[in-house]
Amino acid sequence: MIDGALLLDKPLGVSSNFALQKAKKLLGARKAGHGGTLDPLASGLLMVLFGEATKFAGPLLEGDKEYLATLQLGATTATGDAEGEVLERRAINADAVNIQEVLARFRGEIEQIPPMYSALKRDGVPLYKLARRGEEVERKPRRVTIAELDLRLFNSPLVEIRVRCSKGTYIRTLGQDIGAALGCGAHLAALRRTASGRFRVEDAAGLDALAAMAPAERRQRLLPLAALLEGLPRAELDAPAAARLRNGQALPMAGLGEGLCGVYGPGGVVIGLGRSDGARLRAFRLTQATEKHR
Repeated sequence: MIDGALLLDKPLGVSSNFALQKAKKLLGARKAGHGGTLDPLASGLLMVLFGEATKFAGPLLEGDKEYLATLQLGATTATGDAEGEVLERRAINADAVNIQEVLARFRGEIEQIPPMYSALKRDGVPLYKLARRGEEVERKPRRVTIAELDLRLFNSPLVEIRVRCSKGTYIRTLGQDIGAALGCGAHLAALRRTASGRFRVEDAAGLDALAAMAPAERRQRLLPLAALLEGLPRAELDAPAAARLRNGQALPMAGLGEGLCGVYGPGGVVIGLGRSDGARLRAFRLTQATEKHR
């Protein structure tokens, strides 16, 4: 049984599930998932989770994401990216100063309208399927946070930006909105995820590199369960308390604060995730980890 996480540098042109299945086969894992999908037209960091690590996908999705995005000014497309039909072309009158001024407007908490070409569902049907049928439905704005938004390069018509944002942010929509604010329109020409939470693509391996490794070397690239919980408050339990938590009992425990925490048993074995209300600890996602999974 393999329990742990792999930092994978997903290549362009393949789906996240395709990359996941390739990594799963290379590692010989029985169970796998990921901590946040990437479109086929995007490359970069994909957190692939194996075994008991799949139970931590939720908290990993909560973390900020960082991207390098290339926008093409002067053209809007049906999908908001380079795959869609060009809907309109306009003259580009922007310069680096204009772009910097516009980017400043999008930093902080903003509202986004999710794109029709997304996996969000309406009455059980993904929006992208409706869009492909020529249908458009009303979407409610969502509040997201753009923590950092920097201009990296401007070589008209291309603009490269670095974005650090909260979960649920659509970079395609951000690119379209920036183009609209500049008065010339824009679409997403390229996208690369460079970080997810505290994990960075510089520490990831590509599929080809993984395939060239010996099996033992691939195993060495796996992050242990404890690495996925770093940064969370830590609850240390003795064997009797761990058994009570596994049996569904809430444990009196002050000093943790409210929210998620990592729960550890004797010897530092990862028991899983707990949720504290400031006074009592309850199980949230528990693993079947033993000593070998530390």
